[in-house]
Amino acid sequence: MSIKVALAGAGAFGIKHLDAIQLIDGVEVVSLVSRELAKTQEVADKYGIPHVSTDLADSLALKEVDAVILCTPTQMHAEQSIACLKAGKHVQVEIPLADSLAGAESVVALQKKTGLVAMCGHTRRFNPSHQYVHNKILAGEFNIQQMDVQTYFFRRTNMNALGQARSWTDHLLWHHAAHTVDLFAYQAGSPIVQAHAIQGPIHPTLGIAMDMSIQLKAANGAICTLSLSFNNDGPLGTFFRYIGDTATYLARYDDLYTGKDEKIDVSKVAVSMNGIELQDREFFAAIREGREPNASVAQVLSCYQVLDKLERQLAA
Repeated sequence: MSIKVALAGAGAFGIKHLDAIQLIDGVEVVSLVSRELAKTQEVADKYGIPHVSTDLADSLALKEVDAVILCTPTQMHAEQSIACLKAGKHVQVEIPLADSLAGAESVVALQKKTGLVAMCGHTRRFNPSHQYVHNKILAGEFNIQQMDVQTYFFRRTNMNALGQARSWTDHLLWHHAAHTVDLFAYQAGSPIVQAHAIQGPIHPTLGIAMDMSIQLKAANGAICTLSLSFNNDGPLGTFFRYIGDTATYLARYDDLYTGKDEKIDVSKVAVSMNGIELQDREFFAAIREGREPNASVAQVLSCYQVLDKLERQLAA
C-alpha cells in the first residue's frame, strides 16, 4: 500500500519530515502547503512534489491524499487537525497538539468519532536514547526516581531552527515543556498527580516568559524538575538526567551516557538514529496496520491537561 501524503509547513521542521520520508518505502509526498508560494514551490521542486498551495483546503480536496503532516504554527494545530479528520485524512501534527486544553480535547473527540489515525509529534518517545531507557524500564531493570531536565535556547528574537524569521511566537510551556511533561509520564509509567510552575519576567515585545521552572510528581512517587530558558547563551537543546534505582543515564540529543559520562551505544535500538524518521515510520505503520500509534492524540492528552493546570497556576 502506497501512502500519499500532504505536508503543511515548509519551514525547518517540515524539511526534517521531508528528509525523513525519503528514507521510508511506500510513502510519497504529493502536496506541499506553506505561507509563501515562491518559497514553497522552491522546496517542492527540490523534493519532487507535484502540488503546491498556500491553502491547506486545497490539499485536503485532493482525493489521492491519504494522510497529512502538520508542521505549522502552534496556534493552528488543533483547527487544522480537525480539518484533516473531517476531510477523512489521517493526521500527524507536530508538537504541541494544541495551545489550549479545549483545542486538544476537540481533536481527541473527533479522532474517536472518525477512527482515523491521529498522532502528535512527541519525538522524545522515539529518540533511540530515550527508547533505550524505556526498554530498560519495560524489562524491569530500571525505575525512575528523578528526572532532571534542562531545555535551553537563545531566542531573543522570533527565529526558527534555521535562523529564519518566524511569523508566530514560540512558547516555553505549550511547546517545549510539552516534550518533557509527556516523556516523564511515559517513562515513569505513571500519571502526573502534582505539577507546579513559576516563570520569570515577560519579554516586552515577544509577550512571553523567557524563563520557567516546573516540578512534577507521578503517582508512583517519581519526580521531575524541568528548567526552561530562551535566555541561555551557551549549548542549545534539551538535556536529560535519569536518576533511577539501578543506574543514572544522561541523554543529550541522540547520545546516551552513564552517570559517569561513559557513552552507551544506542545505534541498534531502532532502525534509525533519526527521531523524526522513527516518528514518521510509526505514523505510516499505524495507518497500514489499522491501529493506534504510539503518541496518539488520545495517549498524549494527559500532557495537555497538566499544561493547562500549569498555565492556570501561572496566570493566578
